[in-house]
Amino acid sequence: MTLSRLKPGARMSQAVTIGNIAFLAGQVPDDLSADIETQTRQVLAKLDAVVAELGATKSDIASVQVWLADMADFQGMNAVWDDWLQADVPPARATGGTGLARPGMRVEMIAIVAVPDAVSA
Repeated sequence: MTLSRLKPGARMSQAVTIGNIAFLAGQVPDDLSADIETQTRQVLAKLDAVVAELGATKSDIASVQVWLADMADFQGMNAVWDDWLQADVPPARATGGTGLARPGMRVEMIAIVAVPDAVSA
């Protein structure tokens, strides 16, 4: 089985594909001073971009882990998530609260994606 990396860097790759399964790196917001809704939109846009670069679509996302710095942001994150979500093909999802890597970061998302046969990272 072939293992390939999308945009490998010194510390991590944006995604690692094994066969037809891609494991995405944590996607984080750009604006660490923004509210949870803005940060969630930024993270979902990055998730969409990596998924597209893999040749997949939102409906190919199998699982998403959502990490919140403060569980009080759960409703705000869910409001944006619900607007983004394709309701007929929702991924499995878990949400947890944890300390995140940088001050001001309110949300991080990690996904597993099924990619088409012809795509390799």
